[in-house]
Amino acid sequence: MDPILNIDNLRVEYRNRELGQGVTVALADLSLRVNAGEVFGFLGPNGAGKTTTIQVLLGFVQPTRGSAQLFGVDVREPTARQRLGYLPELTYYYKFLSAEELLRFYARLFRLARGEAERRIDAILKLVELESARRRPIKTYSKGMQQRVGLAQALINNPDLLILDEPTSGLDPLGRMKVREIIDRLRGEGKTVFFSSHELGEVETACDRVAILHQGQLKVVGPVAALVREHQASLEQVFLRMIGYPPTPTPA
Repeated sequence: MDPILNIDNLRVEYRNRELGQGVTVALADLSLRVNAGEVFGFLGPNGAGKTTTIQVLLGFVQPTRGSAQLFGVDVREPTARQRLGYLPELTYYYKFLSAEELLRFYARLFRLARGEAERRIDAILKLVELESARRRPIKTYSKGMQQRVGLAQALINNPDLLILDEPTSGLDPLGRMKVREIIDRLRGEGKTVFFSSHELGEVETACDRVAILHQGQLKVVGPVAALVREHQASLEQVFLRMIGYPPTPTPA
């Protein structure tokens, strides 16, 4: 089976603004495959290159060399993103709108017919558990509810691939649990989910496979259970080892 997301020897360099400072390497020859139906966790500390990778996939950043494809189409082609949904880490919506008004706006952007749009809105609001609040202004929503509105807009075009940047950032345990439940339901529908996160406990529970990135380089990739078994450690401990964090000294 051909991968839905295919990254080959991707390199991204930024020229430093200070005269004579050369370039900063944000990604160093990254290669990665994500298959249909996977929930894939993309991990790394701040500055590892996760957001740069996502920006390349979305067409916001041009690679220095290498390639990236979505559904077999080069990401530099707009058609590559027709079957994609995206939730940014920092969302901003017109908070005077209600959830259903916001989703109608995005449905028009995707040129959905009115009948289809209304059916999609009903189904999505049920999925993200916002049916009872669908007509309330978004400004009255909790942080967790606003995050679920973000997931709803990412789903309005019925995408086959969802890219989520820190989907549980800033949420309380209940909010994280609800987002994880939604991801589980999407997996059950055959969707592919690619998400970055610092919440390693959530990742270990939700993901089929993970990749760990550090200083722009891919350190390890594989099924969660296999990595935990191979390293005889939790995913958090594997993560810390891969980024070279000093181990906790053993008491004498």
